[in-house]
Amino acid sequence: MFKKNKHGIQVKTPEQLEKMRAAGLVVGRTLQLLRESVKPGVTPLDLDAIAEEFIRSQGAVPSFKGYQGFPATICASVNDEVVHGIPRDVRKLREGDIISIDCGAILDGWHGDSAITVPVGEVAPELTELLRVTEESMWRGIAALTVGRRLSDIGYEIERYVRAQKPRYGIPPEYGGHGIGTEMHMDPWVANHGRPGKGPRFEAGMCFAIEPMVNLGTEKTRVLADEWTVVTIDGKPSAHFEHSVAVTHNGPWVLTAIDGGEERLTQLREGAAESGTSGQKP
Repeated sequence: MFKKNKHGIQVKTPEQLEKMRAAGLVVGRTLQLLRESVKPGVTPLDLDAIAEEFIRSQGAVPSFKGYQGFPATICASVNDEVVHGIPRDVRKLREGDIISIDCGAILDGWHGDSAITVPVGEVAPELTELLRVTEESMWRGIAALTVGRRLSDIGYEIERYVRAQKPRYGIPPEYGGHGIGTEMHMDPWVANHGRPGKGPRFEAGMCFAIEPMVNLGTEKTRVLADEWTVVTIDGKPSAHFEHSVAVTHNGPWVLTAIDGGEERLTQLREGAAESGTSGQKP
């Protein structure tokens, strides 16, 4: 049985969350392997093959492959490609590139979904900062997933952090996170921007994929002729980070992080305590 609350959001039992954690760990370990495999000379298609082999070796199934016709196990988006890049072998990764790798897996009927952006060798300082800002904004959004807060608090915390940084970054408004569970994409859609205190309140057992995409330049994007790959219209690089997260009475449980998100979330809590604020809005 799959319970949904009055807003149509799936609410998992503790036993179901454990199954989602197992799927999440497959994804987290796959991305760990892919991070180690990124280097000059490797192609996105090479990474795709590594991902599929590992996911299947864990008894899981790639959730992206065949999804609405998508042809690969991972999305591999290089430099100005924001999301949904199709892995190909026409161009090898080069020193100074960045590559966003989005990965999903199904285990025992439950989904995990996560993404990282990885530098290829040494990259320009502005790209290092872009990756830092994007990943940190994700963690700020994740930290909002506490019982009683509201859905729009996620996007508010992401946007608030990104807008406080220099230079001014672009947040593509049409892309965001989503509910996750027995399907990869479930209600509700999770914006990466907006005002706080709006939408359904979080309940223990809800799960969301939190995934900010941040551009070095404009927020405006377009979709290429392959009908999948999203690129920035100014040709500037973009970064993407994502984790699948469960709401629990003890705070967020990051299902796709190897440590469950404990280290980073503890740092955020301690930082908020030192500054004398909770880091939360009602």
